[in-house]
This record gives sequence, C-alpha cells and structure tokens, in this order.
Amino acid sequence: MNKNVFINGGTGQDGQILAILLKNKRINLTILYKSKKPKNKKNINYIKNNLLNKKKIDLIFKKKKPDIVLHLAANNPSFIENNYKIFFQENFSATKNIFDSTFQANKKARFIFCSSSQIFKKKIGVVNENSKTMARTDYTRFRIKSDLMMLNYKKKEKINYTNAILFNHDSIFRNIKFILPRIVSSIIKKDYAHLKDIIKANIYADFSHAEDICRGLCKIMFGRTNYDKLILSSGKSTSINNIIKHIVKKKKLDLKIDLDKYNSKKTLVGNNEIAQKKLKWFPKKNIYIAAEEIYQFTINNRNKCR
Repeated sequence: MNKNVFINGGTGQDGQILAILLKNKRINLTILYKSKKPKNKKNINYIKNNLLNKKKIDLIFKKKKPDIVLHLAANNPSFIENNYKIFFQENFSATKNIFDSTFQANKKARFIFCSSSQIFKKKIGVVNENSKTMARTDYTRFRIKSDLMMLNYKKKEKINYTNAILFNHDSIFRNIKFILPRIVSSIIKKDYAHLKDIIKANIYADFSHAEDICRGLCKIMFGRTNYDKLILSSGKSTSINNIIKHIVKKKKLDLKIDLDKYNSKKTLVGNNEIAQKKLKWFPKKNIYIAAEEIYQFTINNRNKCR
C-alpha cells in the first residue's frame, strides 16, 4: 500500500524541489498550503489549509491517515528583517497543531521538523547535533521551543520524530527577498551600489544547493533512522564575494567591481558527518551551481517578459 505523505508549506523552495524529487515514488502526496494556489501537478493533491485551524487538520488526517509528515511551513525572515516578533506565536501554534494531529491520527507516523542554523549559540566555528542552542530572537525561540516540545513527547510516547537542521541553501525556486537571488538580480541590472554594499559586507556562510538539502530530507522521510537531530549542510564556508566572482567569470560579464580586496573570515559551519554516515547522503551539487542556475533562470524570465 502506498504511504500517505504530507508536506506542509509545500509551495516554497524546498516543497517545490521535493515535489520533483518525489514524482516517481509510489506514494500518495498531499501538499498543504496557506495562501497562493500552486499550479496543479500530476499525482499531487493540494489542500489549502491554515495550520492554526486544528479541527480542519484533524478532518484531513481522518480522511487520509498520515504515514509521513514533513513540516516546512513557517514564516521565514530574511537577514534584512529585524522585527522577528511576528514569527513566534503563530509559528509555534501551527507547529504544535500539525504535530499533535499527526500522532493522534497515527502513532506510527514519521514526523520531520525543519529547523534553522540560526538556533546555535555559536556564531563562528563548527557545530554538530549536540552543540548548544540559544534563542536570540523570537524566530529562534520558536524553532528551539518547538523542537523541545516534540522531543519531550518523543521520549514519552516513543514516536518517530527528527529535527532536520538546515543550513543556507538556494535554488531557482528561492524567494527573491533572500540574498543570492537579490545578488543575481543586481548583477544582471548592473546595480553597482547594491553590489558594493554586499561586497563590503564580506559575507561568509555555509551555503548549499537546495536540491542537495532536499535529497537529504527525502532520506530522512523514507529511511529507517530515528535520530533526534540531523544537520544538513555543505560542511564548509563559502564567500558571497567568491560567488559573485564565479558568476562574473562564468558568464564573461563586464562588471566594474573590485572583489579581491577583502580578507577571508570565519563563520558558522555545520558538521554533516552523521547525516552522511547514517543516511548515505552526500552533496552532489554546490552553491556555485545554484548561482549559475539562478542567473540563467532570471535571464530567461526577463526575456520572456519583453
């Protein structure tokens, strides 16, 4: 019998990639979304639902008992958004609702919660699944409090739950408010003022191609591991300036910008050794490939609009 798989927040970047990766699997895939109606894809059931309405979630799961639930849904602030208060209570309540409804419907279900690298206390250096966390903002408080709530239930009820801690990842499906799509747009428009601000910031981070991260999520969804936490990351530091330099060189662009006067600096990097060992998961692409794809995708869309 085909498993009933639910993805909450499935219209964002990761949900769109997962829909592609899962298209040939023998599953009953349902994507729950909140606002904009997605384009219907073959063999996917789309249901508009506000996760704050637990009664409706219960009705959905009563009709089709969940075997696997991947919880992506959350208001996700970009690095330029300073007011995080709007992200806490609504996100926490929605997460608790979908978590409770899942195991009320099926005690043997598998639930995967997607967290963020922002939860770690360290800002520089290498972190693993046992590294200390710190709620610096209401956004990180939501992530940490949600995980603690679900881990306590797991210890008590012996359910299948994993917190997938995701580091930065991008693709052509990434929202334009995030840094890499904005950089690509600035390169195409030759917006030197914005590019110079970005270059001056000299940003380093653990960046991955989003398809690699989503393949890791698939491994967790359909594997046999029941780890409390698993880090999905590139495992290395990458400079935004080097990404810009790569696009300029690869596309043979004539941009009047200086990319070589800033020194390297340390950042937070996720140790992904446990995921590699236990999931047999290995990154196949990288952020430079993602940047090239975003550039070409943006160019193609601009040409279509002319």
